[in-house]
Amino acid sequence: MATRYGLIILINSIFFLIYRTYSGIIRHSTFIDGVKLLTSTTTSYVSLLIINFACHILFDKMIFVTTGLFISYVISFLLLFLFRILIKYIFEKYMNIEDKKKLINAVIYGSDANAISVANALKTETPSRFKLRGFIDKFNQNKTSKSILNLPIINQNKKIHVILRSLKADALIIAEKSLSKEETIALVEECLEFNFKVFTVPLITDWEDEKQISNKVKSFEIEDLLDRKPIVLDTRSISNKLDGKTILITGAAGSIGSEITRQVLSFNPRKIIILDQAETPLHNLRLSINGINENVIIRSVLADVRNRADLEQVFQKYKPSVVYHAAAYKHVPLMEENPSQAIYTNVLGTKNLADLSIQYEVERFVMVSTDKAVNPSSVMGASKRIAEKYVQTLHEKHRDDNNQINTKFITTRFGNVLGSNGSIVPLFSKQILEGGPLTITHPEIIRYFMTIPEACQLVLEAGAMGKGGEIFIFDMGQPVKIIDLAKKMIRLAGFLPYKDIDIKIIGLRPGEKLYEELLNDTSKTLATHNEKILIAQELQDNYKKIHSDTLDLLKNIEQISNEEIVASMKKIVPEFKSMNSVFQTLDV
Repeated sequence: MATRYGLIILINSIFFLIYRTYSGIIRHSTFIDGVKLLTSTTTSYVSLLIINFACHILFDKMIFVTTGLFISYVISFLLLFLFRILIKYIFEKYMNIEDKKKLINAVIYGSDANAISVANALKTETPSRFKLRGFIDKFNQNKTSKSILNLPIINQNKKIHVILRSLKADALIIAEKSLSKEETIALVEECLEFNFKVFTVPLITDWEDEKQISNKVKSFEIEDLLDRKPIVLDTRSISNKLDGKTILITGAAGSIGSEITRQVLSFNPRKIIILDQAETPLHNLRLSINGINENVIIRSVLADVRNRADLEQVFQKYKPSVVYHAAAYKHVPLMEENPSQAIYTNVLGTKNLADLSIQYEVERFVMVSTDKAVNPSSVMGASKRIAEKYVQTLHEKHRDDNNQINTKFITTRFGNVLGSNGSIVPLFSKQILEGGPLTITHPEIIRYFMTIPEACQLVLEAGAMGKGGEIFIFDMGQPVKIIDLAKKMIRLAGFLPYKDIDIKIIGLRPGEKLYEELLNDTSKTLATHNEKILIAQELQDNYKKIHSDTLDLLKNIEQISNEEIVASMKKIVPEFKSMNSVFQTLDV
């Protein structure tokens, strides 16, 4: 008897070792562990049968009763399998209470196939993030109660926050694909007002598995709250200007330059020259765009736009057809302290590129400017306005003097870009991660905002439609009060303003305005075929005067003080009135 049991234990142990059924953590058992267990016990049963029949043939005696072996096989498998299930259940039910406390009680907005796919994915997600409390259906107005996946479907006959509170939910997951942008924003605004978290998920495709779907469920971003219509580009016009051409992009490693690079790649140019003075960001850009369009030749040039000799080598070697000039110093307080550097980069850099574009017969020169150049209150804004004036008058001068010069100089002007380097959104995000406070310069300060892709799409469109000499301004939508932006970002992160994370007013920075403008007081606008792009009609300056004043400024900049530099800038840009700056005395 002991020999029989010993043989059964020995054979089972050997196959347990072979199939490594012991290696899995019982509380994390999966379907694969069950298959391993079944394979191991089945192989042991078959082996014992073979031994039993071998003894019968050789010794005319069976060690085991065949029926008994089968019963033993079934019972051992069931006991081992049920043991795993029991341990897993006990752990999840009783031992994992702390983890369950961390789950977010969530309701899914929607009850169509998209919403059901999201619910299924979240139920099987490991580790779990959400405990689903139900679905909200805005279309089904029947009084009868229904359910999906054992979760109730609630008719939207009350305010969303009331329904969420009744279901004891902490968050809403928006999975309804038929919602308009306006409806979605209204939904999010209501949730944030009553301190509910909001998550979103894009449209689910048939071939996506549950892990892919659950990974797509993400927090609602502040960019998603911009109440803006999608941009419709004239892709044919852009393609005609870029297809098969050599494109030079300055400041390519920056937020705007890198996005312009990615978008230009989709229009099949022959070659793209990405130029920047920042080594590591330029290297990172090159790595990120390799392989996007393998038909396009990409060359990286480490150079400073202030160095004309280096730039001339680039023009001689590559002979670009289109130049997108995005290189600039843009931080307002920093340029107040370093006006000479603003002049060198924003003015001299632009002059170098514009002059070389004429010399090497570039077809289009597209300059990226800023709304801070309008009625400038800072050195940075004034330096960009001087650059605008130089580019505009240069075009007019060559058009009048020599019709054979075909370079079209085009300026694009827009406001703040969400998510760009040094902008307010990354700063607020960092401050939220650090527990606050969020710092705001003034409670009444407002700004226009665009997303990076939006701004770059409009730069490409304006660059393609321009006939030369225009300043294109973009429809920036409604201005945003920065303090409201801060409160929304705090709520989107799941905190309460002033309670969990404070907001601190620190005072206006040097050169900073309460609000930005896109037009001078004397300017008018002309419409274009794209409703988001307008042409600013501004008073024309005289090239000889602008050129002479610019050369004088650049020639003397190393010998004169900061005050004298800014005073010279104010002569070139009479509407430049310093604000919150030491240079305000120059305006008296």
